[in-house]
Amino acid sequence: MTPRADSLTVEVVDLIGTVVVRYHEEYEHAAAEHSLTGAQARVLTLLSAEPLPMRKVAERLKCEPSNITGIVDRLEARGLVERRPDPADRRVKLAAPTTEGARTAEALRTSLHFAREPLGKLTVAERTLLKELLQRMLGVAPE
Repeated sequence: MTPRADSLTVEVVDLIGTVVVRYHEEYEHAAAEHSLTGAQARVLTLLSAEPLPMRKVAERLKCEPSNITGIVDRLEARGLVERRPDPADRRVKLAAPTTEGARTAEALRTSLHFAREPLGKLTVAERTLLKELLQRMLGVAPE
C-alpha cells in the first residue's frame, strides 16, 4: 500500500500541474501564431537543439515513430526541416531544421512569456535554487 501524501506535497504537485497546464496553453498559442500545431512546434524545437533520427525524436517525445514521420513530412513541406544523411552512418537519415526552421524555433522560445515573466520576479538566487531543485526531482546532474 502506498503511503498517503502529506498536504504540502499535494499542494506542490497541484501547483506544478497548474504551471504545466498554463505552459502548454501558451505553447499551443505560440505554435498557432507560426501556423504550427503543438506537436510540430515540439518536434521543431527538439530538432533545433540537434539533428536527430526520427526514431530518437519519437523516443524523446514519447510517441509512435509513424506520428513523427508525418510531422516531419509536414515540416519539410513548409521548408522548416530537412532530412540529411547521418555523417556517422550514411544509412540513417537525420531530421534537421533548415535556417528558417531554426529561426522559427527561436521565435517560439522567445515568445513564451508565461514561462519567463514569473521567473523574472524571482531573484537570481531563487531561480538558481528552483533550477537545482527541479534537476534533483528529475534526477539530472547539476551543471
